[in-house]
Amino acid sequence: MLLAGCASTRPQPEPPGIDESPWAAQSAAVGRPAARRPWRHQPFPGKTPTQFRYAREDGRDAVSATASSSASMLRRRVRVEPAELGSVLFSWKVPELIAEADLAVRDADDSPVRVVLLFEGDRSRFSAQDAMMSELLRALTGEEMPYATLMYAWCSRRATGTVVTNPRTGRVRTLVVESGPAKLNRWLEYRRNVRADFERAFGESPGALVGVGLMSDSDNTRSTAHAWYGPLRIVPEVTAAR
Repeated sequence: MLLAGCASTRPQPEPPGIDESPWAAQSAAVGRPAARRPWRHQPFPGKTPTQFRYAREDGRDAVSATASSSASMLRRRVRVEPAELGSVLFSWKVPELIAEADLAVRDADDSPVRVVLLFEGDRSRFSAQDAMMSELLRALTGEEMPYATLMYAWCSRRATGTVVTNPRTGRVRTLVVESGPAKLNRWLEYRRNVRADFERAFGESPGALVGVGLMSDSDNTRSTAHAWYGPLRIVPEVTAAR
């Protein structure tokens, strides 16, 4: 349970159809084209996995996510150097919030939608607890714990703009970009400045972006949540400035 906020078992093949879908093609601008890697389903230790699949919703190419007392992530490795970081573009549609969820409460930390960004950094700056967690993660999965994880999420209770620090590790922080039920059941589009959001959440400059993901979870509240995600893109700084 200590690792549930940031660790995973070994990646599994992507759910059928996602990596070959129009949705994946429209997300292909993430990182350098030559370094394109497939989307993979990333389960978490001891958790029932969320169901991800390619879908069409309101005439859009999307990934459908259904979380039934579950948590997992659809993840892709990328490489975007700090100087190239620009904006992250994403969209989602949420029909209903999780009534008991609250991102700031450890036992209610669920959200129907999250966009996840994983960053490199100087691990010598880890606290003793984070260093121990990183070593345990490497022993369990063969992977390093990301230096920092920034999530964009929809919270049932916390105000838009709130930064929530994960209670298990300060290396995972969530920025609330949508709050409450006012905008349910319609597509919402976002363009976020990655560097500015990282600096606000962590108080330091970001390292290289090494992974992106989608995560829908309802394991803490033992509930069911459904949502759709539009394509996910990282627009380099030189393009974002035009």
